[in-house]
Amino acid sequence: MNLVGQHDALGLAELVGGGEVSAHELLDQALASIESTNPTVNAVVTVFEDQARRAIDDGLPPGPFRGVPFAIKDLWANVVGLTTTNGSRLFASGPASTGDSEVIGRYRRAGLVLLAKTNSPELGLSPTTEPALFGSTHNPWDLDTTPGGSSGGAAAAVASGNFAMAHASDGGGSIRIPASCCGLFGLKPTRGRVPVGPERSEGWNGMSTQHVVTRSVRDSAAALDAAAGPMAGDPYWAPPGPASYLAESGTDPAPLRIGLITQSPTGVPVDQTCRDAAETTARRCSELGHEVVALSWPPITDDFLAARSAIVPAQIAVTVDSFLAETGQKLGPDDLEPMTRMLVDRGRSTTATTYVAAVQAMHRLGRTMGRLFADIDVLVTPTMATPPGPLGSFDPEDMDRFIRTSGSMTAFTYLFNLTGQPAMSLPLDRAPSGIPIGTQVIGRFGDEATLFRLAGQLERAHPWFGQTVATVSPSSPTAPPGPDHRMRAG
Repeated sequence: MNLVGQHDALGLAELVGGGEVSAHELLDQALASIESTNPTVNAVVTVFEDQARRAIDDGLPPGPFRGVPFAIKDLWANVVGLTTTNGSRLFASGPASTGDSEVIGRYRRAGLVLLAKTNSPELGLSPTTEPALFGSTHNPWDLDTTPGGSSGGAAAAVASGNFAMAHASDGGGSIRIPASCCGLFGLKPTRGRVPVGPERSEGWNGMSTQHVVTRSVRDSAAALDAAAGPMAGDPYWAPPGPASYLAESGTDPAPLRIGLITQSPTGVPVDQTCRDAAETTARRCSELGHEVVALSWPPITDDFLAARSAIVPAQIAVTVDSFLAETGQKLGPDDLEPMTRMLVDRGRSTTATTYVAAVQAMHRLGRTMGRLFADIDVLVTPTMATPPGPLGSFDPEDMDRFIRTSGSMTAFTYLFNLTGQPAMSLPLDRAPSGIPIGTQVIGRFGDEATLFRLAGQLERAHPWFGQTVATVSPSSPTAPPGPDHRMRAG
């Protein structure tokens, strides 16, 4: 029996605390699940069982997730003794980390047992998870379909039953898109809510933040309780939150004024299935006593395009060049995938004035959306403009095609990385094919509490937990073989 696939993380911790199962037994079950599904799904790229066993034997802290196996996304999050590959052949050649990132240390102190790393596209740049380094991750609900990105490995591992929840990050939709594709709950916190140091001062000018993908709302809330708050030296942090996000998730909100927009802010066509899911979620909210009003986007197209054109390429160029300088390496012809190399070249040629103009456009977007939210409490939109598409749809050598393809996946999510607002994807619906379809709900800057209250209320009214783990057929086509260190590390 795989308890890891049948309970949420808090439920597993309760079983450990009550003596019904040991942390070592849960670890055994997680390992067995990985061994069963990973040859097909390819969500997990490294397992460090010895380190996990030692953590249990040394005595776990009495945190809310004590004894629960946990996976870390292999992107911008260091685990002591392991190399952070960032899904890249270049960074896979780097040294092992000498310490944990701050958020990783907070997860350990919450009692989580770190066991594995999950797959990510190179440098987190794609809304699908198909890196050259480790090969494609498959969606457990349909193995020919993308699990989303860049936290596609994390979402696929949870949806496969390997873990109850997993670490993830979101710089353009990378928590919400995989949550939508894989039928999970995924919340992107407010800019500055969770620290990204000490290795990074900020993620993509604050566009990128870290959290988790989960099966239950309460797990996400408790994980944010464990991870939220600045570390010493942070350049900024989010407004103080409530005493407990977990408590908020169990409390129904007062009647809310909810905006509904189903057209994309960039003009990308929206599939009717995605529109229907958003409209159905809005109707569910109305049935729970909330007021729903149809809205349109304010004029944002020019600032949106200006903001996204320069910030990420410049940041990626600095990241690559800093790594080369620190390691003394020269960039080889196969060290980076073609699309990443094109972004590095674009970033290196970006002028200081273009970069500053992009940052200013980003902040104008924040103020524009702030005015929109002066009259509503939350906003409901589709998570993606299209259901998840087939693997192989992204051409890494054709930048224009890549942008067109990714645009339909990030059309609704990217905006709120630019504004820094909290946003979540709810796993309430399915396409006619059975593939999950998420609905996005966005809150005011700093107001994750309202999102957790509403998500908890919707989860209680329309339970989804029993539909969060897919059945992965062992006879399905297997993923391409990866490097020798894919499955075991010390």
